[in-house]
Amino acid sequence: MHRLTKLAAALLIAMIPLSACTVGPKYIRPEVQAPAGFKELGDWKPGEPSDQLAKGKWWERFSDAQLNQLEETLNVSNHTIAAAVANVEAARAIVRQARAQYYPIVTANPSITNSRQPTGLGKTLTTYSLSFGASWEPDLFGRVRNTVKANTYTAQATAADLENVRLSAQAELAADYFDLRTQDSLKQVLDSTVSSYEDALDVARTRYIAGLDSDEAVAQAEAQLKTTRAQDINVGVLRAQFEHAIAVLAGQAPEKFSIPAKVVKLTPPAVPVGVPSELLERRPDIAAAERAVAQANAQIGVAKTAFFPSVLLSATGGFQSGSISQWLQWPSRYWSVGPSLAQTLFDGGSRRATVQQFQAVYDQTVANYQQTVLTAFQQVEDNLAAVRILTQVIEEQDSGVESAGRSLQEADVRYRSGIDPYLNVITAQTVLLNAQEAAVNYRQQRMTASVELIRALGGGWDVSQLR
Repeated sequence: MHRLTKLAAALLIAMIPLSACTVGPKYIRPEVQAPAGFKELGDWKPGEPSDQLAKGKWWERFSDAQLNQLEETLNVSNHTIAAAVANVEAARAIVRQARAQYYPIVTANPSITNSRQPTGLGKTLTTYSLSFGASWEPDLFGRVRNTVKANTYTAQATAADLENVRLSAQAELAADYFDLRTQDSLKQVLDSTVSSYEDALDVARTRYIAGLDSDEAVAQAEAQLKTTRAQDINVGVLRAQFEHAIAVLAGQAPEKFSIPAKVVKLTPPAVPVGVPSELLERRPDIAAAERAVAQANAQIGVAKTAFFPSVLLSATGGFQSGSISQWLQWPSRYWSVGPSLAQTLFDGGSRRATVQQFQAVYDQTVANYQQTVLTAFQQVEDNLAAVRILTQVIEEQDSGVESAGRSLQEADVRYRSGIDPYLNVITAQTVLLNAQEAAVNYRQQRMTASVELIRALGGGWDVSQLR
């Protein structure tokens, strides 16, 4: 027995240097050719160390107290974010499960057994047993280490996914909020237009009663007024839908949620863009894709350990007796200890195919990572272009609104003077209303592009936040 114990101890000591051996490829972050700058940057304000995106609370750049309150509520009450948080906790628990394999398993098995032997006397025997066992598989070739790495990278990718879900929900709420405010601005335009059309109808009726115009002009004015009034009422449909969407994002029932109507100035904030390479650190979806590559690389190492033998060290011992009075006495002890080794000699190529499978998965994750980075560059370029071009469009449209207003004034004067028919007034009114609506919608598009630009830049998140 003592020789066996010494043999097991000697074998364990001999295995200690081997435990530092880890099978599998060393992980190197895939290279991505990041351009020196963004094509659409132009005269955009460059990023400065003292003027980076607000860490986490990027929406505060819009200086809207109502939006700030809604975003804070979303961070606490959004159910999609809560589900992603639970997913992160599950991934972290899997990491702890993998790390538990570093340690031996210790068991205890007390028992009292009654048995009857097939003898002529039919004697019943009682056996008292208290056994302990321990087993440990040394991580000779890095199977456990690679498994822990793979699960850790998966947990980090899941944490990055959580931040991507959070950022997406925040951006969606901001976009919906500015869409809702756009409806408030349209409502203001249409309310003002309806009021001016009511005045125009009074003028047409007065002129008709005075015999200066026909009933046709009155009918045209009535049709214009009623059509615009219907359009004014219809604004409430979209506003209600945006309000309901915001309520759900904030984790609240739409029936108990409301946002008071308010006309706000839809002007995007200045956002420091920085350089393209910063996206690799500031976008959670890129971080998640990169961690998936690391996880796939570690899985190759796990698969390769199947080519090497596994060693199990086990020991059992305890007390066993047929008498309870002698159960825990020293002569009733028993024990056994010894190592065992297992090695697959032939599997028809199964292990090799498994390694090839994980290598292919690794290649796939590398391609996905590189595509995610390229898509990020595209999204920033798209929204930089949108903000820049829409700013120019709004300037031209505002000038068009001013010109349409002057045209309506001239048409109204000429109609009141009896020079032109009322149809000219209607045409000028329609042109002005369309120009005003377009100006409001262009501002809404620019606000959405600004939100999407911040989202494309990763908000205020940074890869250093991954644990």
